[in-house]
Amino acid sequence: MPAVRAGLTPQQISAIDEAHLWHPYSTIGGEAVAPVVAVAARGAWLTLIRDGTPIEALDAMSSWWTAIHGHGHPVLDAALTRQLGVMNHVMFGGLTHEPAARLAQLLVDITPAGLDTVFFSDSGSVSVEVAVKMALQYWRSRGRPGKHRLMTWRGGYHGDTFTPMSVCDPDGGMHSLWTDILARQVFAPQVPRGYDPAYSAAFGRQLAQHAGELAAVIVEPVVQGAGGMRFHDPRYLRDLRELCRRHDVLLIFDEIATGFGRTGELFAADHAGVSPDIMCVGKALTGGYVTLAATLCGTHIAHTISTGEAGALMHGPTFMANPLACAVSVASVELLLAQDWRARVAGIAAGLRAGLEPARALPGVADVRVCGAIGVIECAHPVDLAIATPAAMDRGVWLRPFRNLVYAMPPYICSDDEIAQITSAMVEVARLVGSRSL
Repeated sequence: MPAVRAGLTPQQISAIDEAHLWHPYSTIGGEAVAPVVAVAARGAWLTLIRDGTPIEALDAMSSWWTAIHGHGHPVLDAALTRQLGVMNHVMFGGLTHEPAARLAQLLVDITPAGLDTVFFSDSGSVSVEVAVKMALQYWRSRGRPGKHRLMTWRGGYHGDTFTPMSVCDPDGGMHSLWTDILARQVFAPQVPRGYDPAYSAAFGRQLAQHAGELAAVIVEPVVQGAGGMRFHDPRYLRDLRELCRRHDVLLIFDEIATGFGRTGELFAADHAGVSPDIMCVGKALTGGYVTLAATLCGTHIAHTISTGEAGALMHGPTFMANPLACAVSVASVELLLAQDWRARVAGIAAGLRAGLEPARALPGVADVRVCGAIGVIECAHPVDLAIATPAAMDRGVWLRPFRNLVYAMPPYICSDDEIAQITSAMVEVARLVGSRSL
């Protein structure tokens, strides 16, 4: 084993990685497809090591949906550097600082109306934990501790810690291993893509049946992400808002994947013109630089919690409101708002639709769909990463398919030609998947 030192070779990195590092949803050693060594990132491009040689590949995943401005953006670099010269971190217990105040005000200003208080956390999963804790403490503070369960529709994904896992799809989701020990929540059938009033009516009947024990309904609005990259009509969100109001149940929107323009609106809730009681944001919040998420709620919820039995929201991460993360988040959001992001996302959507259209005729392709800057080819069979990864890299694109899905969520800075390159790689991967299944 090579000694740990600066300037490791790609071979040394891979050796240490195989021996010691867990990757997301991975084994230790013996992975069917070894992790590719990344050595640099700039703009929409990654520099990867393939067979000992550097290659350039488009980051079609925005590094798991975070790097909306690409990598190494000078505005974000400068914001991080400035803050590093002032204050890297202070505890948020008993202290506050300008980056946190600026980011909180910015989020309150741009999120749906009524979300006036902000809790910063380290990750999307934790922001969902906090959202649920807010809902539970709210009802306890109102003297109704029996309202402690959650309701959602099947096919969702909300994170990898235990409370978020309990509202992920209980059967087909990646967390079904834990079903027997997770909290028992209430699941409605998978939400359809097209609008069906009968679905909302059935959801309402199920909600009414359990309303006395429900703290909140939690959903991913418009786009279900890691649960299957499914899209649904925004009118369902209006129905949820009315149903939750009618039956005295809180409504939580998980906008961790959809926030900051990804679906063509600044937040997916904006497609329906509704406000949830609690909302989670993350991923693109920092532009992909460091980890930060936020949970927002209405003042009435915050005040009810604050006057309840505990007298406080009982959560407090060590790195809460880290100044570096807050400063780069302010820069990222302001950069987004200063640009014609809506037109750019619409242009990406048009490029994805045009470029993915040929996949519809391929054998083994079940569906092709686009929502904003999200493009998906759904295959009839699972995607073999041992085939997909090199095929995409052959075309200068980094993709990370999962299950039977070949998808892209590219940086907003991608040119039309770069989007065409991404879709060409996606179609080729789908072609190979289909040909192997014949």
